[in-house]
Amino acid sequence: MNMTNETAPISNGSRESSRTEAEATPSPFHAGEQAVQERLGVRDIEDWARQVVRGCLPEQHREFHTAQPFLVIAARDRAGRPWATLLDGPEGFVTSPDPLRMVLASEPPPGDALSGAFVPGADIGILGIELETRRRNRVNGCIGPGAAGSITVNVAQSFGNCPQYIRERRWRRAPTSQPGKTKRCASLTEAQRVWIDTADTFFIASGYRGEGDNPAFGMDASHRGGDRGFVRTLDGGSLRFPDYAGNNHFNTVGNLVLDPRVGLLFVDFETGTLLQVTGEASIEWDPADLAVYPGARRLITVRIHEAVETRNAIALRWDANAESVRSLRLSEKIRESGDVTSLVFEARDGGPLDQFEAGQHLPIEVVLPDAPAPARRTYSLSGAPADARYRISVKREPKGLVSRYLHDHAEPGTIIDSRRPAGIFTLRCSTCPVVLIGAGVGITPMISLLHAIAAEDGGRPVWFIHAVRDGRHHPFAGEVRNLATAHPDIRTHFAYSRPRSQDKRGTHYDSEGRITLAVIGALVDRADAQYFLCGPPAFMAGLERGLGQLGVSAEQIHVESFGPQALS
Repeated sequence: MNMTNETAPISNGSRESSRTEAEATPSPFHAGEQAVQERLGVRDIEDWARQVVRGCLPEQHREFHTAQPFLVIAARDRAGRPWATLLDGPEGFVTSPDPLRMVLASEPPPGDALSGAFVPGADIGILGIELETRRRNRVNGCIGPGAAGSITVNVAQSFGNCPQYIRERRWRRAPTSQPGKTKRCASLTEAQRVWIDTADTFFIASGYRGEGDNPAFGMDASHRGGDRGFVRTLDGGSLRFPDYAGNNHFNTVGNLVLDPRVGLLFVDFETGTLLQVTGEASIEWDPADLAVYPGARRLITVRIHEAVETRNAIALRWDANAESVRSLRLSEKIRESGDVTSLVFEARDGGPLDQFEAGQHLPIEVVLPDAPAPARRTYSLSGAPADARYRISVKREPKGLVSRYLHDHAEPGTIIDSRRPAGIFTLRCSTCPVVLIGAGVGITPMISLLHAIAAEDGGRPVWFIHAVRDGRHHPFAGEVRNLATAHPDIRTHFAYSRPRSQDKRGTHYDSEGRITLAVIGALVDRADAQYFLCGPPAFMAGLERGLGQLGVSAEQIHVESFGPQALS
């Protein structure tokens, strides 16, 4: 996932007909979420969200959730207060009888803040999160009738989240584990304050239930992560945490705008002990001390009403510290276009780097001048998987802290830290035709996928379609053409939205204007092709919707998004 943005236009036919179709589809957001998006200038996320927020569980999500050893749950107690908890169970404790239902063969232990709360008709939010791979997907719905000792969930919304700020941890089961004593208190103890002040992960429950039947109403379970100390207790009765840039859905913040009640869950990963907190949140949109939290966009303060601590509440264990990072040395810096630069890294210790799959991304940590903590970003790997080094390609954003640093100040010899490559935007078929469609810097995972396919030398048909503004903003033009020249089964098409006088059609680009379904249809002649899309949300929403109208199944379409300019 490349944390940059390129406003390459895209059309899948009539602009007016697309607008009419979008308006006919219920919004996946309620009034609070929409108000926050409007306030922050990101209401255009709506088109993208209509495509990815579904009213049922896609097959991938069913497989993901039913493979998890635990789920994070958000619900309300009988007094209406929101809490978050963690439910675990033996292998297979989560099932999905059909795309509209999930069944959890588990309940909270006695003493848990949500014990007895899962009654038919109650709202529930579910977060499935795989800490080891940094994958996460969310489900919102309500409780339906079911067998004793289990929770049946009727799905209202299902959608995925990007892997930002998730600390990598591997889980294991404790040989023997029984929930211990539960302690309730109106304010935090000193030990609990230390726990929170040194946490790098917590989960948050929020919700809003308006009038009528709207799938956007209900509870939401979400994840928050950062460096140790990113959550700070102000006293025994309150705490504060930063809200970083994310996917622009603003589910949590949008809920809090309309209903400030909130629940937090802290996990002691070594012992399985849970600390649940409920209270009332206030949002500081433009705090004076925001600089204390590098990368934060706003601050959220929670006045605590009650805390519940349950010793050894679950049978799972993780390492206390998230997986250590790998130090990398910048070995080469290459200008790819007017605003994109590639940075090539090798291991600082000279050892081999972890192998990556084409299409995966590299989570990095960059120490910025005068910043109290490293800044974290995730960039798609743009090199060939066979290379012994990591290459990322970054667009310079005028207000991007990290992208400006990498462009303007990072030089060969600069040291950064990284985690293992991750992501599932990868080739899943060894022989099927592939269509790679990107816009702007969305080319970065595509060029890696193209290198991997070229290395197969198996003759599978490939179409490489790329939209940019003009020749000055066209990264990897020569690299792609060289690969296509050496491999006759690779066909390319470049679309320039605003070509310059020196950009020659037929030499530098193939079509002027937007990438349309007509262009794609004229190029691709295989019904069994797999489509890989990467670019701004509006770009991918239009294409995904249009491809579906042409009969391309959802299983044949794979998407990788990158966030707004502010993230870089």
